[in-house]
Amino acid sequence: MRRIDALGIVLGVFVAGGLFYVIFQQVGLDAQSAGIWTQALLVAVLVGWLLTYLSRAVNNKMTYHEQRDRYENAYFTKRLEELTPEELERIQAEIEQDKQ
Repeated sequence: MRRIDALGIVLGVFVAGGLFYVIFQQVGLDAQSAGIWTQALLVAVLVGWLLTYLSRAVNNKMTYHEQRDRYENAYFTKRLEELTPEELERIQAEIEQDKQ
């Protein structure tokens, strides 16, 4: 994520908070109640985002982990393609020997 994306998200949350405040006032809540409900809603959204972030971090579904896995798979695939048939047979024999 770029800095401009993060700034856009922060600005969007700020604007959304203001819109919810105005909406709550239009529904009939006084200024204090509208402020409290707006804060409660924004905290609930923040906690929800935090839970999804923790879930992705624990399950290694972060962008960095996925990029690293794709790189490793591509690297090993390329190395496997570069092996000669004799080298490939020797490695397969070693693997079979290790299994037993």
